[in-house]
Amino acid sequence: MINKRSIWFLTLFCLILVLSVYYVTMPSELLLTTNSNYTSSETEESNEQPVVQVEENTILTSLRVEADEQMMNEIEQLQAILTNSESTVEQKNDAYEKIKSLNLNKGEEQQIEKQILDTYKLKSFVKVNGNQVRVVVLSKEHDSSLANNIMRTVQSNYDSEMYVSVKFQQ
Repeated sequence: MINKRSIWFLTLFCLILVLSVYYVTMPSELLLTTNSNYTSSETEESNEQPVVQVEENTILTSLRVEADEQMMNEIEQLQAILTNSESTVEQKNDAYEKIKSLNLNKGEEQQIEKQILDTYKLKSFVKVNGNQVRVVVLSKEHDSSLANNIMRTVQSNYDSEMYVSVKFQQ
């Protein structure tokens, strides 16, 4: 039978093992302790102007990060309700159903993004909120027929009427 002492020993041993593997695989440049190497590299870099490249999909990435943060905050609040011992069964059921619907919405969004990528060869961001679907498409062309086709493609995934908006970004 495993006792507390054995569990603590295994835990600490695993921690030491992970840290030692990290230390061994760490680049040797980080282990240097002389300041001359750091100051010379800093002066060489300070003479050059920093070059910032903005990729096309940074807009989509920022939208995804914002949506993911919002979703994670909602899930954390709902999980707090689930784990709270003072919550009623009805509150816990509602929280569970909301978490389930958030996960389903996320799956729908990813499916629609993949469908737009496969059909129109365009990168996109999709946000589903109730019966509203917001689509942001990376495209240099701002074509109304393309927007109409994207709206039809998105609507084909649903049985009921959805309010689909398409926005083009460059």
